[in-house]
Amino acid sequence: MQEITRIGRQHLAEHGAAALSLRAVARDLGVVSSAVYRYVASRDELLTLLLVDGYDELGAAVDSAVEEVAETAFRERFLTVGRAVRSWALREPATYALLYGAPVPGYAAPEDQTTGPGTRVPATLLAITAAADAAGCLDPVAEAPAGETLASGLAGVRTQFDIDLADGILVRGVLAWVSMFGAVSFEVFGQYGPDRLGDPVELFERQLSGLADGLGLRDA
Repeated sequence: MQEITRIGRQHLAEHGAAALSLRAVARDLGVVSSAVYRYVASRDELLTLLLVDGYDELGAAVDSAVEEVAETAFRERFLTVGRAVRSWALREPATYALLYGAPVPGYAAPEDQTTGPGTRVPATLLAITAAADAAGCLDPVAEAPAGETLASGLAGVRTQFDIDLADGILVRGVLAWVSMFGAVSFEVFGQYGPDRLGDPVELFERQLSGLADGLGLRDA
């Protein structure tokens, strides 16, 4: 299975997700296609395998980086998440594109297999935010209360992640998450232009710092 995943990711990089083929993977493995079908029954199953593998690899990279930072250094832990996501995405752009790029035509990811791995990074961000809130290291930010429909959606987030955060903090957390990944996507997909604005590292650090400010994060 590891070899199937390795060759599958290689094909992602060379041909893109839409052109992924089990027959081509079997050919590069040096086996008949029926041998691969014993492990992966279809192209969609191969895509799911690659999705889960990518999410888990990204989640592990983030967890490993955050573990090196003191538990009460909440702001630094948040910044570390962003840096780890960016580093992994630039190292694995094809897999990042599968996870966060355009949907693959004709493929729908099975929620029961991909939701857990796919929410590892936001779960880490929420855990950091909740720990900072509990420690009194989350500065209050004046904001309007959430509307009824949004409040209902936020209640679902609290249930899904088993976390107790006020609506306003959850909104800030969600916006920080999507903004972080938006900045990473802009760089990975070349949206800054050929010169990447000269210094994409400084630009990203400024983005991360602004997001931490927006959340109100402080180190203990």
